[in-house]
Amino acid sequence: MTQPVGLGGRPMMPPPGAPAEERLIARFHGHARHLFWSALVLVAVCGAVGYFYDNLPAPFENWMLFAAAGVIVLLLVVVPFLVWLSRSYVITTRRVIARRGIGSRHTSEMSHARGYTIDVRRGILQRMSRAGTVILSNGVDAPLRLSDVPYVGLVHETLADQIEVGQILAHRDAQAAAD
Repeated sequence: MTQPVGLGGRPMMPPPGAPAEERLIARFHGHARHLFWSALVLVAVCGAVGYFYDNLPAPFENWMLFAAAGVIVLLLVVVPFLVWLSRSYVITTRRVIARRGIGSRHTSEMSHARGYTIDVRRGILQRMSRAGTVILSNGVDAPLRLSDVPYVGLVHETLADQIEVGQILAHRDAQAAAD
């Protein structure tokens, strides 16, 4: 049996005809810079509650202060955090998976072996934080959009390498089956 083949620093490949197992390469969420305002609101609400506790005008009571602070924190801190947490991206040796949703999950995926184009779009704030939006399109299915990906250059390079390795494996296995 032949040994796995390495291609210049790339992961080892299985011998011809052997099934390649799917391995996790990266799992990440969108960039967390959108949570800056939520963190600022949380600090401001905590400061306001500390200042106004037992220092409210006559018709108001402390429980009203805590109720208002709880509603503000729920709407402006917890909800944005859950929205950010509910969107995740996974890159494996076989495919790219985009998941979104808290209660019901919506999953989109694209195979490396099939091949796709990689389009990276970056705005000014995204460039400052080394983030960007990656759009993967294979020409047949709807494009897969990975929004606000952190370290977008590294993700782009990883995806390009995985397309190449996936196509090499698919071509090698097709040739082995023809022999």
